[in-house]
Amino acid sequence: MTERTTVLCVDADDADRDRTIEAFESTPRLTATGVDSVAAAEEAIVSTVVDCVVTAYRLPDGTGLDVVAAVRERHPDAGCVLFTDVPFDEIDTQRTAGAVVDHLQKDDAEYDYLPDLVTSITTARTHTAYPLPDDEDERLAALAAYDVDGLATADTFDRLTELAARQFGVRFAFVGLVDAHEERFLSCYGGDWESIPRERTICTYAILEEDVTVIEDVRKDPLFETNDLLDDLGIRSYAGARLTGPNGEAVGMFCVLDDEPRTYTDEERATLRLYAAETSEQLELRRRLTTVGRAER
Repeated sequence: MTERTTVLCVDADDADRDRTIEAFESTPRLTATGVDSVAAAEEAIVSTVVDCVVTAYRLPDGTGLDVVAAVRERHPDAGCVLFTDVPFDEIDTQRTAGAVVDHLQKDDAEYDYLPDLVTSITTARTHTAYPLPDDEDERLAALAAYDVDGLATADTFDRLTELAARQFGVRFAFVGLVDAHEERFLSCYGGDWESIPRERTICTYAILEEDVTVIEDVRKDPLFETNDLLDDLGIRSYAGARLTGPNGEAVGMFCVLDDEPRTYTDEERATLRLYAAETSEQLELRRRLTTVGRAER
């Protein structure tokens, strides 16, 4: 069965909203619903997974950019389209600085173009609030082969993170898998973290690098200096090596972190690679055991 894409149409004008929803009815893969205000949109995105929002700019209780901000907070990789008759130069784009938003003029021809635009945005994932690896689909497929809940109870990962924290003399060490929308922790020595939204974790960026990623002082790094969550967790320095799947896909990270700035020598980086390699082997072993177990049922 083909997975359907959910589109939220926000427009205070009943006729325009109905026409926008109707524009998607000819594309079987798209499912559209509509609301008439920022408040109604905020309620909708709490109860529904939204893949794309198509919103007018002028709304009775705010603007379409308020809708975009709410969607970004809840669904950071959703597509966003301002479908409006307001000229682009009259739109306060500073309110969503850093967010990718398409602007489409509301006229007869563009109603026909809307389904193609939304399909392109959601298929290519061009509006994500964070960078995606080139092999994102293959990477997620590799992750899906793991029994993540079962992996989280494996004592092996707890031993490895404790050993790493002691050897490096740091406050935290963890094994994290970067899923489609969050990073899930199989083991976290020094903390009780279960998951972090993908757009707020350093590992989202670190899985893009083949070598060890080191950030000596998170507060001085332009990508993370305003990330309050990292500060709340006590993360001041970061070092991580990639965990790889059977075909080299970057499925996660083995990381050591501290609550103070620090550097890492070449020898320490080599040691961190060894921890990541051992963890990757343990992941692969458990994946094979899970596959055999399923085949025997």
